[in-house]
Amino acid sequence: MELSVLNIKGQETGRKVTLNDDIYAIEPNDHAIYLDVKLIMANQRQGTAKSKERSEVSGSTRKLGRQKGGGGARRGDINSPVLVGGGRVFGPKPRDYGFKLNKKLRQLARKSALAYKAQENALVVVEDFSFDAPKTKAMIEILNNLKVSGKKTLFVLPGANKVVYLSARNIERVQVMPATALNTYKVLNADIMVVAESALDVIDGNLTK
Repeated sequence: MELSVLNIKGQETGRKVTLNDDIYAIEPNDHAIYLDVKLIMANQRQGTAKSKERSEVSGSTRKLGRQKGGGGARRGDINSPVLVGGGRVFGPKPRDYGFKLNKKLRQLARKSALAYKAQENALVVVEDFSFDAPKTKAMIEILNNLKVSGKKTLFVLPGANKVVYLSARNIERVQVMPATALNTYKVLNADIMVVAESALDVIDGNLTK
């Protein structure tokens, strides 16, 4: 699959890039995508939810009534889960929601997400670019030139570029990230991906190891 390389004015440069068929032309694996996105979302959970069990609730341990013959459920003390204000049974405890996935499966998930973007023609390749200083106005101009303004747009650069990042930070629905940090969720969450030309080599290197 070939794509034309555009400049930041949205014009064709006359050059084309050939996308790696081992990444962008594969049959997407939906289950791999599901597992990888599930892992990404799980890793973002704080896991700090906590409720008190009966041994942790402040209150007397005096037995409230006789064991049998009261006509209701038995309860030992005022901290019993049976009573309002008592401890909670099987409540949440601090925990890590993360789990492990094989490296090859995570690679397959990213490849599948990129393959979907290629199938949907939601992939734009631009010349490598940068700014002398952070300018939101310059970034808005690029979005307008590429005709992606108003869409969820993910800019993928070959490496970290603080100037470009700061230029896009205040623009709604626009994200900038280096190719090494690309993940399945970010790819699928974007309506369109704008990839710097040299970032394609970085993506290929990460996904074909």
